[in-house]
Amino acid sequence: MNDWQPALRLPDPAVRVLDERFRRYVLALAKVERIATGCRWAEGPVWFGDQRVLLWSDAPNDRMMRWDEQTGQTAVFRTPSDYANGNTRDSRGRLVTCEHGTRRVTRTEHDGSITVLADAFDGRRLNSPNDVVVASDDSVWFSDPTFGILTDYEGFRAEPELPTHLYRIDGVTGELEVADDELLSPNGLAFSPDESVLYVVESRAQPRRRIVAYDVVAGRLQNRRAFADAGDGIPDGLRIDEDGNLWCGWSGGEGLDGVRVFAPDGTAIGHIDLPERCANVAFGGRSRNRLFMAATSSVYALHVNTRGVR
Repeated sequence: MNDWQPALRLPDPAVRVLDERFRRYVLALAKVERIATGCRWAEGPVWFGDQRVLLWSDAPNDRMMRWDEQTGQTAVFRTPSDYANGNTRDSRGRLVTCEHGTRRVTRTEHDGSITVLADAFDGRRLNSPNDVVVASDDSVWFSDPTFGILTDYEGFRAEPELPTHLYRIDGVTGELEVADDELLSPNGLAFSPDESVLYVVESRAQPRRRIVAYDVVAGRLQNRRAFADAGDGIPDGLRIDEDGNLWCGWSGGEGLDGVRVFAPDGTAIGHIDLPERCANVAFGGRSRNRLFMAATSSVYALHVNTRGVR
């Protein structure tokens, strides 16, 4: 994709309105920009506003990358990264990471040391933790599909020892528990702005991939329901804006690769076309109004007229 060029005309034709509710989020003078390239599979972007930097994983290269908003420079943040995938921050600003290579979820402390939050359940190793989110009560929720142990490309090939559960780590006791044991390869996940709803991508759902939603009551999930059918698309990671809209990494070929945006009622309201398959997204920038999109070999950015949930 080295020949990719940003749009010359504004508004950017790559930002498509599928429902009039999306139009208010489109900035007429903003366009998709490519801020970094040279990855094999860009994943798990996370914004550090106190440093004005974006971190993300480049799993097949066993490294994490760092982009500085003030200088525009990209550098290696960590290598080896134990085939890191999804990332987020906790309430104290610490980096929380899903690692395929070690099949664990870790936290990077402020002094740089690594704390293991989870690597096994019921005496058996986790599969390959994929994506993660931290709630306001400091509980850590993560998905554990087998993607990272299917081959030696994003981790190390191995036989799974557990089903593909969705997990929760208690924010006080650190106890690991199964939040849902019936999902077929859970993937990206995110909370609604008030944390009353958890959205999870079910990557192996039948007959087609979908996004499911749960009510969250006292740290437990209730009323699992279908939120959106992916149709011919392939959803991956997602993040939520202040109005409760879901911004989802999306793929499936030309016209589908990019970011699909859903209103809280499950209607697809917008799409951002990218020249590559998009894995995951994050809101950042000074006002949390810049959408960063990790898409295969590159990371793209777009200013939008909303803010990501803190």
